[in-house]
Amino acid sequence: MPKYIFYPGCSIERSARPYLDSTLAIRDALGIELEEVHDWNCCGATEYASLHLLASHALVGRNLALAAQQANGSRTLVAGCSACYLNLAKTDYYMRQSTGLADKINTALAAGGLQYKPGAVQVRHLLDILINDVGLELIRSKVTRPLTGLRIAAYYGCQVPRPDYDHRFNNHEYPTQLEQIMKALGATVIDFPLKTHCCGGHMTQISEATAYELIRRLVHAADQYRADLVVTLCPMCQLNLDVYQVEMNKHFRSDYHVPTVFFTQVMGLAFGVDPARLGFGKEFVSARNALARIGVEAPPAEVEQVAPPAAKRGRPEGLPMPRMPHPTE
Repeated sequence: MPKYIFYPGCSIERSARPYLDSTLAIRDALGIELEEVHDWNCCGATEYASLHLLASHALVGRNLALAAQQANGSRTLVAGCSACYLNLAKTDYYMRQSTGLADKINTALAAGGLQYKPGAVQVRHLLDILINDVGLELIRSKVTRPLTGLRIAAYYGCQVPRPDYDHRFNNHEYPTQLEQIMKALGATVIDFPLKTHCCGGHMTQISEATAYELIRRLVHAADQYRADLVVTLCPMCQLNLDVYQVEMNKHFRSDYHVPTVFFTQVMGLAFGVDPARLGFGKEFVSARNALARIGVEAPPAEVEQVAPPAAKRGRPEGLPMPRMPHPTE
């Protein structure tokens, strides 16, 4: 049984819980061993680096050091979250490229009794593991409920295929690994040219008009190609396209209804796993009609199909921004 060190990250354990639940379900079906990093901490998402670059690398470096310490014969650190994967890979890469930066990070880690040798672990995304280690042949052999007739838009988001420090994906702008898995499950994969476009990230909290336009482009494209589902591998992408789709519809006076779920949930469906165990029913834009196309009854919805409440803004001037030092300071 292949063994990997697994970094879950904050989103997968909370708002993106169906991603974790479905990952564990297909792990069992495929015979993969995922050992969680002990005492892991937040990767800092995308914002912390803009506030304090060295501290953000040290925060990530702690996870790398813990993973290396825990390795037990496995040098591969797997992440499912796109931001977590990017941060882990980026810090390891920059430490390999700059001994000066590596020394500074290790000085910070030493305060906690840790040290990390650049390259001690190999950072990889879950999709990479499934394609290149597990393989399409084994995935295809586990299909008991083919997704015949289900039209899927494969959406990577912007963080996984690029910058792709260690060349894990076959094309930065137009990767195809996710589509290969969906086809192995029996699904019909639609052409989706926006597959690596940004969903807006946290722009919903900064500029709603900008955020809704970015979300609208993606949902509109999937709708134009008559997708039953958008399938993604990023918690932030899933959050924006699912939770904020209703709010986006209000903004543009549109009426889109395009469910967005995680690729591991769809894999679990094809493997015959109970949809409730995979987290179906927790999405805001219901996937009930999509599941019905393959003869699967969706579990009762766990969330009311309404728009999320608007964020309370305690600061009328907007979110706090990092202060850049004056050249004379």
